[in-house]
Amino acid sequence: MSLLNKVDKLHNAKPWLGEIPLTSRYSAGIAGEKFFSTIRDEGRFLGTRCPKCELIYVPATMFCERCFTELEEWVDVASKGTLFTFTVLYKDLDEKPLEEPLILAYIKLNGSDGGLIHYVSGVDLDDLYIGMEVEAVFKDKKERKGSILDVVYFKPT
Repeated sequence: MSLLNKVDKLHNAKPWLGEIPLTSRYSAGIAGEKFFSTIRDEGRFLGTRCPKCELIYVPATMFCERCFTELEEWVDVASKGTLFTFTVLYKDLDEKPLEEPLILAYIKLNGSDGGLIHYVSGVDLDDLYIGMEVEAVFKDKKERKGSILDVVYFKPT
C-alpha cells in the first residue's frame, strides 16, 4: 500500500507480518516531554508563559504562536477548568454502536489560555452544559506512563 492510499475504516486495515523497519522515533519535543512527565510524576499540569503576550499555553509549547518569542517560563496550571464545547459519541471508529455514549470535550483549564480535549464522565447527558466546571481525574501514580491517557477523564466539580 502506498502513502497515497488512505485507510479510513478500521476494518480496511491490513496486518503487517514480521518486524516493522523503524528508522526514527517519535518525540513529543522538549515542551511535550516536560508536560507529560509532570503529569506522570506529579499528577498536575504545566503550561508555558509568554513574557510579551502574557499568554499561558496548555499544552506547553516552546514558542509563542503570536509573537514567536521562545517560551522559557514554566507555570503551574489548575487541573480544574470549564467545559468550552463538547460532543457526544454514539458510535466507535468502525461505526458500531457504543454500549454507552462517550462525551468528548474541550476543557479550558483555569489559569491558562489553552486547554485539553478529553473525555468527560460522571455526569448525565441531560445535566451537561457549556460552562460546566470540571476537574481532571488522574490514574494512580504507579499506573501512569507519561501520556494524556494518564488523565482518565474530567468530572464535574
